[in-house]
Amino acid sequence: MAQQENQLDPVKFSCSICLDLLKDPVTIPCGHSYCLKCIKDFWDEGEKKLPSCPQCRRTFIPKPELLKNTMLADLMEELKKTGLQAAPADHCYAGPEDVACDVCSGRKLKAVKSCLVCLASYCQKHLQPHRDSSTFKKHQLVDPCHNTVSVAAERTERQREMEVRRQQIQQQIQDREKDVKLLQQEVEAIDQSADKTVEDSEEMFTELISLLQKRSSEVKQQIRSQQETEVRRVRELEEKLQQEITDLKRRDAEMKQLRDTKDHSHSSSISIRPLRYFQDVAAAVSEVRDRLQDILRDTWTNVSLAVADVDVLLSQPGPEPEPEPEPTSRAGFLKYSCEITLDPNTVNTDLLLSEQNRKVTRMNQRHSYSDHPDRFTGYYLQVLSRESLTGRHYWEVETAGLNDVAVSYKNISRSGGETAFGFNDKSWSLYCSSDSYVFMYNRIQTSVSGPRISRIGVYLDHRAGVLSFYSVSGTMTLLHRVQTSFIRPLHAGVRINEFFGGSAEFCKLK
Repeated sequence: MAQQENQLDPVKFSCSICLDLLKDPVTIPCGHSYCLKCIKDFWDEGEKKLPSCPQCRRTFIPKPELLKNTMLADLMEELKKTGLQAAPADHCYAGPEDVACDVCSGRKLKAVKSCLVCLASYCQKHLQPHRDSSTFKKHQLVDPCHNTVSVAAERTERQREMEVRRQQIQQQIQDREKDVKLLQQEVEAIDQSADKTVEDSEEMFTELISLLQKRSSEVKQQIRSQQETEVRRVRELEEKLQQEITDLKRRDAEMKQLRDTKDHSHSSSISIRPLRYFQDVAAAVSEVRDRLQDILRDTWTNVSLAVADVDVLLSQPGPEPEPEPEPTSRAGFLKYSCEITLDPNTVNTDLLLSEQNRKVTRMNQRHSYSDHPDRFTGYYLQVLSRESLTGRHYWEVETAGLNDVAVSYKNISRSGGETAFGFNDKSWSLYCSSDSYVFMYNRIQTSVSGPRISRIGVYLDHRAGVLSFYSVSGTMTLLHRVQTSFIRPLHAGVRINEFFGGSAEFCKLK
C-alpha cells in the first residue's frame, strides 16, 4: 500500500503558486486548492483588483472567506508520512508531449497557461506579469495545448473579431447620436411647452384680473346708482314732510283760539329701517372674496403639484452614475431629512388630520371633506403627502396601532381593490403589526424580521432606485431595502387599519 501511495503524482498535491506540496490547504469556490499563505499573498498583492483564481481566472464578489480544507489537510499529513515529496525539478521541465514555456531560455519549463492574445505559452514564473499587470488584464488565458494555429491565421481571426467589434461600436455611436438628437428635440419641446403654458397662464390670469376688475366696477356702479336712488327718495320725502310742517303751522295758527277743539294727534307714517344701508352688500362681497380665496388655496396646490409632476425622462441612455452610499448612522440620514405634510385632498373621510396636517387619526364618524378627484374613497383608510419626492430624502413616522408606512406614485387608484398600498405596482408598503413587519409590493408579501419599534425611518434615493425602511430607537436597524427603478416622482403615505384604528404622525426632524 505504501508503495502505491509513493507512486502518486506529487503535482496533483502541489500548490500551483509556490509549486510545493500544499501547506494549510484551502479550497476556493471554483474548486482549486492552494496554500493558505500563497493565495492570501496573491490576493493581497492585487488588492485593487477583484479576487480571482490563479488557474481558471474566475473572479469572486465578495472576497471569499479562506477556510482550511480539513479533509485535504489530513490527507496531506498522511501522504507526507508515507514519503510523498514535492515534484523534483526535472518533473517541471517540458517533455516531448508537454507544451514548453516560450520565454524560458535553455532548458524550458512546462507551460501552465497559454495566452490567446500574446499567442504564447508561459510557465508559472513567466505567467506572473499576466496576473499582476493591468496591461494584460483582458488577455484570455487557457490551459496549454499543442493545438495551435499559425500567427497569420490567428492575426486574421483577431482582425475579424476587431472589425466586428468596431462595427458594434460604430452602431452604438449611431444609437447614442440618435439619443442625443431625441434629447435635443425633447429640450425644444419642453421649452415650447413651458413657454406656451406660461403664455396661456398669463392670459388666463389677465382675464381673471380683468373679470375681477369688471365685477368690482359693476358693484361700484350699482352701489352708486342705488345710492342716488335712495338719496333722491329721502330728499323727496323730506320735501313732503317740510310741506306738511308748513301746512300744520298754518292750521295751528287758524285754530289757536279754538280752545274747545279736540286734540288731534298726528303720528308719523314714515318707517325707517335699521341703519344698515349698504353693509349687506359689503358682507356679500366679503363672502365672494372668502370663497374665491378658498378656491385659489385648494386648487393652487394642484397647480404646484402638476408642475412638480412634469417628468420627461423616464430613463436615460448610457451607464447609470454610481449611486452615493447609503448613510450608516441616523445623523447621516438626517442630512437628507424633509418635512412631510399630508394632503387634505387625498385623505379618506374616516380619517382626521391634525398637527398642521402631519398627523392622521382613525375616527368613528365621517368628516365633511369637500369632493375631490384625488380623495381615497371606500374601504381603505389612506392619505398621501403634498410633497412630490425626487432626489434623496429621509423622514420618520411615529405609529400607534396597526398601520402601513408607504410610498406611492400619485396616479395610484383612489377606489376599488387596487387602491391599497402594496396591492399594485404603483406603491411600496411596510405593514407594522404589534409584533412583526410585512413588506408588500404588487400583492407579493415578504416577511420582515426586526425589533418592533413605534418609529419607522424611511430613506429614499429616487435616482438610484433605493427605498429603505428602518426601525428607529437608540440605534437604527434596517428592516427592508428595495432596489428598483422609479419612473415618476413619489409621495409619502400611510394607511390606518380599518378595524383597529390608530394614528400615524410624520415627525419634525429639523
